[in-house]
Amino acid sequence: MYYHRLGKIPPKRHTQFCQPDGSLYKEEVVSSEGFSGIYSILYHINPPTRIKELKEPVKYGPKKLEDYGLRQTHLNTSKVGITGDDYLDARKVLLMNSDCSLAICSPKKRTMDYFYKNAEGDEVLFIHDGSGHLISQFGKLEFKQGDYVVIPRTVIYKLEFNEGPLRLLIIESVSPVETVKRYRNQLGQLLEHSPYCERDIRPPVEMAPDTTKGEFLMKIKKQGHLHQYVYDYSPIDVVGWDGFLWPYAFSVHEFEPITGRIHQPPPVHQTFQGRNFVICSFVPRLFDYHPLSIPAPYNHSNIDSDEVLYYAEGNFMSRRGIERGSFTLHPGGLPHGPHPGTVEKSIGAKETKELAVMLDTFHPLFLTTDAVEFVDKNYPMSWTDHAEGFNEVNTP
Repeated sequence: MYYHRLGKIPPKRHTQFCQPDGSLYKEEVVSSEGFSGIYSILYHINPPTRIKELKEPVKYGPKKLEDYGLRQTHLNTSKVGITGDDYLDARKVLLMNSDCSLAICSPKKRTMDYFYKNAEGDEVLFIHDGSGHLISQFGKLEFKQGDYVVIPRTVIYKLEFNEGPLRLLIIESVSPVETVKRYRNQLGQLLEHSPYCERDIRPPVEMAPDTTKGEFLMKIKKQGHLHQYVYDYSPIDVVGWDGFLWPYAFSVHEFEPITGRIHQPPPVHQTFQGRNFVICSFVPRLFDYHPLSIPAPYNHSNIDSDEVLYYAEGNFMSRRGIERGSFTLHPGGLPHGPHPGTVEKSIGAKETKELAVMLDTFHPLFLTTDAVEFVDKNYPMSWTDHAEGFNEVNTP
């Protein structure tokens, strides 16, 4: 990420910076990889170390589904409504491994009455439906439909959702989520051939330190629990900060697709990277322009990775029976490819309006117990010519 500053900060770090009453602001360095990664420096009204009460931790997290076996998988979450009462309760992890997880989230409550900190993972929220604000110690960040909201670990935040349909896809990573390395120069600037640039990235705005006193609950996720800390001041008491570590939003609609004369492989759609996985964006684009090109993707055997596609909008010409909000998991060890008849049907097509988020992992993914109810048992047989229940589906 690039350097940004917001609010009031002193001319030089680690020096005296006084409040109106003459007391010092409390400096906090938030750093990654010890002191070797990106970091930001924040200035608090109150000591960020002082707490009022420490409550009992609550168990929290998904359970791996045992003995599922090796099979192509369709999780049809298209008809899912409310997934839980509040933001954390509504996060239903469906797929996971030791590097990352994927969850759906459609909470009933539109505001959080607590703060949340993920102390062990970066988070990427894809806003499939809805809009609102992320409020953190870095300021206010607006988000809307189609946005990726990237939240580094230990950011203290709460979400305020606007009225209307609400559906989130949440990717959690145990490693930092970064822009794509091959699209950066040695100083971290996005290169000219990158499918997006710094102008497309939206940092927080509107520093408004909260000086309220009272009881403020913060739920901290770590090691399979939510650890509950109570403060007598608002954690959003920061008057200014600067650095490279901060939450940001990037709209999938700002991703500029890379196309060619013949079919381009999935890496051209890469948007973010983490350790042992990548996140890609399939967006509306022109198809290949070789006179004999085949727009539909070729059959592919993943020998090193599992592939997950989350279908957001449009009609994927290579798939049948897939709806808006479906997941497909094509695990390593099995070939996957277009459904029967879709290759021939794609010839001559000039463009696609499809929109999807893809996660490719380099360690196997596992279903969770929460995923069982969404499993489409017919999907492994859907490559037969007349598979039952697999007529082509056109989504909005």
